[in-house]
Amino acid sequence: MEKVDYKKEYKDLYLPKTKPMVIDVPEMIFIQVQGKGNPNSENGEYQNAMSILYGLSFTIKMSKMKHKEPEGYFDYVVPPLEGLWWLENNQKPDFFQIDKSKFQWVSMIRQPEFVTEEVYQWALAELKKKKPELDYQKVSYQKLTEGLCVQCMHKGPYDDEPRTIQTIEEYIQENEYQNDISTRRKHHEIYLGDPRKTKPENLKTVIRIPVKKENESWNG
Repeated sequence: MEKVDYKKEYKDLYLPKTKPMVIDVPEMIFIQVQGKGNPNSENGEYQNAMSILYGLSFTIKMSKMKHKEPEGYFDYVVPPLEGLWWLENNQKPDFFQIDKSKFQWVSMIRQPEFVTEEVYQWALAELKKKKPELDYQKVSYQKLTEGLCVQCMHKGPYDDEPRTIQTIEEYIQENEYQNDISTRRKHHEIYLGDPRKTKPENLKTVIRIPVKKENESWNG
C-alpha cells in the first residue's frame, strides 16, 4: 500500500498558492512542545523541542518494526513541522521589528488519525528510555481546530516573511475579515523545507492567520 502523504492528500492545507486564500481548518491531532526564546539559539528550548517532536513522531511511525503498531495503523510520511508564535502577554508579534528572544511558541507535528492519547504515552515512554537527557515537561498530545483562517505560501528566507504577512493583512482588510489572533488563536507557520539542506531563497513556508468576519465572534 502506498504511504499516505498528508501534504499531497490535503493540498489545501499544505500547498496553497502565493496569493492569500480563505480556509476553514478542521480538527487535527498534534504532538506539541511549548517554549520560549530565539529558535536559532544553540542548545536552547527549541532544539530540545525538535529532538522530542521528531523522536516521538518516528517512534510512532516505526512502531511496525517492533510489531507494536497501533490499531488502525497505516504507513505514512511524517507530516511537516509547524509552529504557533506570539509574544509575552499574548501580544500579536510585529514581524517587521522583532526581538526573537521574546518569542513564545508551540512547535508541533501532526499525527495520523490512529494516534490516541494511549499511543502517545507509549511513544513517550519509549523515547524517554532512549533519550533520558531531554526535558519532557512541556510536551503534550493535543487536538486542535483552527477554524476560519487566511493563508498563503511564502517563498524565501524566514526573515523575509513580513512582506508575505503584509500581503495577507491587506487581503483580510479588503475582504471584510478581521485578524483574530488572540489568547486562543495564534500566528501559524508550516515549514515545508529543511533549512539545513535548502538554500534560503528556495524555502517554502505556509503562513496562516486566524480571522473572523467583521462584527462576528469566533466560537471554536
